[in-house]
Amino acid sequence: MERSVSFASSISVALILCIVVYIIRRTLTGPPGPYPPGPQPIPLLGNLADIPSSYQWKTYSQWKRRWGDVVSISLCGQRIVILNSLEAAVDLLEKRGAIHSDRPVLQKTEELVGWSQTLALCPYDSHCRSMRRVLRRHMGGRGETEKMNTFHNKIEWEAHKFLVRMLRDPEGFVQHVRRTTGAIILQVAYGYEASEGRDLLIGLFERAVSGFNSAPTLGTLLAEVLPILKWIPSLLPGAEWKMKAKRLRADVEAMMDIPYRKAKVDASRRGEESSIASKCMEELVDEEDEHAVKFAVGSLYPGGVDTMTCAVSNFLLAMVLYPDVQKKAQRELDYVIGVDRMPRLSDLSRLPYMNALCLEVHRWNPATPLGIPHRSSEDNFFQGYYIPRGSLLLVNIWHILRDPDVYPEPLTFKPERFLLQDGKIPERDPRSAVFGFGRRSCPGVNLAEATLFVMCATILSVFDITKAVEDGKEVVPSGLHGPGTVSHPLPFQCQIRPRSSAAAALIRQTTA
Repeated sequence: MERSVSFASSISVALILCIVVYIIRRTLTGPPGPYPPGPQPIPLLGNLADIPSSYQWKTYSQWKRRWGDVVSISLCGQRIVILNSLEAAVDLLEKRGAIHSDRPVLQKTEELVGWSQTLALCPYDSHCRSMRRVLRRHMGGRGETEKMNTFHNKIEWEAHKFLVRMLRDPEGFVQHVRRTTGAIILQVAYGYEASEGRDLLIGLFERAVSGFNSAPTLGTLLAEVLPILKWIPSLLPGAEWKMKAKRLRADVEAMMDIPYRKAKVDASRRGEESSIASKCMEELVDEEDEHAVKFAVGSLYPGGVDTMTCAVSNFLLAMVLYPDVQKKAQRELDYVIGVDRMPRLSDLSRLPYMNALCLEVHRWNPATPLGIPHRSSEDNFFQGYYIPRGSLLLVNIWHILRDPDVYPEPLTFKPERFLLQDGKIPERDPRSAVFGFGRRSCPGVNLAEATLFVMCATILSVFDITKAVEDGKEVVPSGLHGPGTVSHPLPFQCQIRPRSSAAAALIRQTTA
């Protein structure tokens, strides 16, 4: 026990000394120009006291009123630049994407637990570019929706299975949504149909994703500052974190390897090209190419399941709080589609209100209020302000999509804002911000949009979503959202019932 405490104390002292030396060195060598404006930092700690522990996007939104679109802070020597407007985000992250497309450096943490080569977190290098090329070739870039046509039947099939689960157990709607979004990703990525109940591959991915959320431990963070710790034996006192990191890394390797190997075997047996993985296997050139394919396809589940679950949950919440919107969408579905079949992805162009509703889901409460930070790879200037190499750039997507100058009545869920009515120009498309920027924009944007549309449209075609009732009184959801990288709605109650006996029969027929 004493040896363990002594080891931990020595590491803590070394960590503090490294931080102090680093900060003093940065302080003594002044910048070549002014940083973007922001709250006044204090020595050593910078603006640590100014940043709340949660819901940072709301604080950053308030800062815009005082300091403008581009705000900067320092956190223990780390420069952070906050972008509170779409224009600033486009200028820095798209027009200057060559120097603002890297990711924050937690290389030891990500390497130790196995995430350093995944698409969302990897540095902007040749591996990253190879993965993005793979996905764009088979999923299309923003607006290239025709490349998803191959997968429409798979997405619709999983949505129909979702309706059956909702019919049997409407109270478990959040779990059903997550299960279905995950199953859709596996269908498109690997051509794999998840079984009902406990499924091997879904369990594999969920375990790895859960492990990632608990990865940044004291030990892995110390290894960022003292890389030599990476090489200490895991059996030494105080090094238990290495054993956990090893287990987490094994989960990530299994998540990448097992589904890919299965898809490879299936493709060789059946000669199918029914998934992104099988399509890519026909084009492989060498092992390096296969490595990029494996990690590109394997990154789709962890990169999409949380955000897609959040978006569909936001839709359900909005339908509870805005019943008139729900009724208007159902009238359009009944008129265009009828009541004898389910909506299809091919119907999207004939359902303008339903399409606008999906856009409003993106805008009303964006799944990732601050996105994923970009990192500057070179010193540069913007509007006369100095942005040093290594700066983190955060986009306040939450504020951009709730800016009252762009979206009047921003707190109100109003799909009409995206329709051309009475000569009024539609408000700005929220997809310009919600799917990220430049060379790190979401590569699965077309899959995400197809999933959201088909799930929202099929739900409204056969279900009514209303407030829950307790003791004879309606229960009104708070409409609040949780903190975190992905901001899910706080748990809420609702009633989900078939619109008619014919609707219930249609649900059962679609999967019979």
